Amino acid sequence: MKSIVYLIIGIFFGIVMYKSEAASWFRIYEMFEFGSFHMYGIIGSALVLGVIGIFFIKKFNIKAIGGQDMSLAPKDKSIARYLFGGILFGLGWALAGACPGPMYVLAGAGFLPILVVIGGALLGTFVYGVLKSKLPH
Repeated sequence: MKSIVYLIIGIFFGIVMYKSEAASWFRIYEMFEFGSFHMYGIIGSALVLGVIGIFFIKKFNIKAIGGQDMSLAPKDKSIARYLFGGILFGLGWALAGACPGPMYVLAGAGFLPILVVIGGALLGTFVYGVLKSKLPH
């Protein structure tokens, strides 16, 4: 039953992303050229909602659906990790015209060439998993 709820939420999220043009290559291109506020508004509102959500989770000790405690483990601070990771993510985003969420939205909307990008992202994730212990973290 939980899987169906998650599927419905995912479909709703995909429709919202598609209708808001967050999965549009043109809108992403505009953003990287600083030509429009559209994508910055979407990303900024998601950031604000995330901060508010985390605040309420911590303040009222909200539990997960299964009753478990929710916690956020602090991440190690490292310039290299965020600098190189951010550069790789940004280059992939700019070259593909989509970040991970919109890639699946575009596939669902019938833009089949995005399957090459999804395959590359999955391959990159697999390679990272294999090399993770050898990389500087």
